[in-house]
Amino acid sequence: MDELITTFYTALNNRDAETMISCYHDDVIFEDPAFGKLKGDRAKNMWRMLCKNAKDFKLEFSEIETNDQIGSAKWQAWYTFSKTGRSIHNKISAQFEFKNGKIIKHTDHFNLRRWASQAIGWKGSLLGGTGFFKKKLILQTNTMLDKFTAS
Repeated sequence: MDELITTFYTALNNRDAETMISCYHDDVIFEDPAFGKLKGDRAKNMWRMLCKNAKDFKLEFSEIETNDQIGSAKWQAWYTFSKTGRSIHNKISAQFEFKNGKIIKHTDHFNLRRWASQAIGWKGSLLGGTGFFKKKLILQTNTMLDKFTAS
């Protein structure tokens, strides 16, 4: 399964959403602090949207550990946040579950307050750790995903 995770992150670094999606089981569940929980095609379309819209994107991944059922990895992304033009360096820990040789569950963890302070500035630093901010962010990202999917 190490090769599957390597393929996934290499494709992300190349902004190749279709190769990333080929690593996912049809019934995949993805979850992170920015999008919340996404299932199936919605999770796949999130990667399509992010790969298409990424600006100044660079990625590094490491510490891949897997067996036949579960896995984990660390990855870092550098990019420009489109809404503010600010530079982001996000450090992420990923957990995976596998089924039939594909990723069935993918959960990314990162410090939302740290991300928000980079993306928005002092207001993000102040509000980024609150439930209110997280709910508002998930609503915004899912609205963007709805618009992307509809187009």
